[in-house]
Amino acid sequence: MARKKKESQKPALAKRDKRLLSVIAFFAIITIFVGLAVAGYAAINYKYERAQDGPSDQVAFTVPRGAGLSYIAQRLESEGFVQNAFLFKAVTKLRGNEANFKAGEFYLSKNMSMAAVYDGLANGKAILYPFTAAEGLTSAMIVRSLDGVPTLKDDNPSVPAEGSLLPETYLTPRGMTQSQLLQKMALAQKQLLDDAWEKRDLTIPVKTKEEAIILASVVEKETGIGMERGMVAGVFTNRLRQGMKLQSDPTIIYGITQGEPLGRRIRRSEIDRLTDWNTYQIPALPKTPICNPGKDAILAVLNPAETDALFFVADGTGGHAFAKTLQEHERNVAKWRKIQRERGLR
Repeated sequence: MARKKKESQKPALAKRDKRLLSVIAFFAIITIFVGLAVAGYAAINYKYERAQDGPSDQVAFTVPRGAGLSYIAQRLESEGFVQNAFLFKAVTKLRGNEANFKAGEFYLSKNMSMAAVYDGLANGKAILYPFTAAEGLTSAMIVRSLDGVPTLKDDNPSVPAEGSLLPETYLTPRGMTQSQLLQKMALAQKQLLDDAWEKRDLTIPVKTKEEAIILASVVEKETGIGMERGMVAGVFTNRLRQGMKLQSDPTIIYGITQGEPLGRRIRRSEIDRLTDWNTYQIPALPKTPICNPGKDAILAVLNPAETDALFFVADGTGGHAFAKTLQEHERNVAKWRKIQRERGLR
């Protein structure tokens, strides 16, 4: 009986042994596959992290707005920044970094690792190009000047309202549209004006931000010397307080050419002609700004220099002679006329 029992147990043990061997084999295969996967990933990771053999010179690489990973990887390979576009794409996806690329232009070198290339495109600073708009330009002039900037995309922007842009130097990435830059300039002026308005001299006759920009545009066109802007603003402030006409020559020119250079001296008939801007004829501010004033002119209007002067005229040195009385002003004008004749100016 005992022998029969032992014989009956053998098939059961054999089945358990087979199942155990199957389990061991399964885990062995899994271990092999895991080991191969780890080894494969390590090899791929090594290639991804290893620096390439190539020149160290920095070269600009552009990522267009809306470009996907496949496009970027192929461009990187074709331009020699990575050796294998598929590998770059695969590791970028495995690491969950596919959506981290930024549009712009970035400096890369051909001896960088793929990891460094990715970091340069995803986390690096885009190359920025300076654009400077000079104080005193009209909005139309600024828009025209954008056509000469090859890094900006011409999207045929409309001309912003006169006086709505802040002239200064802006850093722009390649591919920025002209409209985007104009919006940036308008926002910069708004932020400057909002802040400066809160700190203005409350006694000035300028009652609104719009009036501040109009008067600042006249100050801007009257003098290009920074230290004079406060005095010129002070003179105009005094004249407005006393109900006097501003009598600013640039306002005559704007009524004739909309701010384009006149190319000659103003005629008597043009001084006498009534326009919405000619402050020899209207006892108030012009209808609109006559240019885009810079920061210094805006600040000068909101906090003008304290002065008793009511007049000023060019003094022949690039600046102006200021006067409190009409008699003193007429003497200064006579001096300026003499200088003009000596220089052959008519």
